[in-house]
Amino acid sequence: MIDIKEIQTLLPHRYPFLLVDRIIELKPGEKAIGIKNVTANEEFFQGHFPGNPIMPGVLMVEAMAQVAGILAFKSGDIQGQSVYFMSIEKVKFRRPVVPGDQLRMEIKILQQRGNVWKFSGHAFVEDKIASEAEFTAMVTDKEI
Repeated sequence: MIDIKEIQTLLPHRYPFLLVDRIIELKPGEKAIGIKNVTANEEFFQGHFPGNPIMPGVLMVEAMAQVAGILAFKSGDIQGQSVYFMSIEKVKFRRPVVPGDQLRMEIKILQQRGNVWKFSGHAFVEDKIASEAEFTAMVTDKEI
């Protein structure tokens, strides 16, 4: 398991943009499972459907991408570098995510060629799929 302190050493994100609370399973070069506890205190709920708070779909995709970034860092020799989105494909939103939900993101590496990685991600609440996507990322120097 990877806790929030180690996640913060791997990812440059900080509140309110750090969307992963912990990694509960990691198989370097293969897959990772991350958790995001969704609370009513999230900044985005103030303006996203006030009175009927729903987690924005793009933030679910970002949360999956952050788990993928952690998987990449733990799978390759990319210390001192950053992982940046290149593309997002096949995105589907299946159910709303609301305060009190626990988002479980399951990420698999589909392909890696040099510094370009392709991932498949699925986000679940309980055992029901909330969203899914495929995305490509590039590993590069921290300063671009």
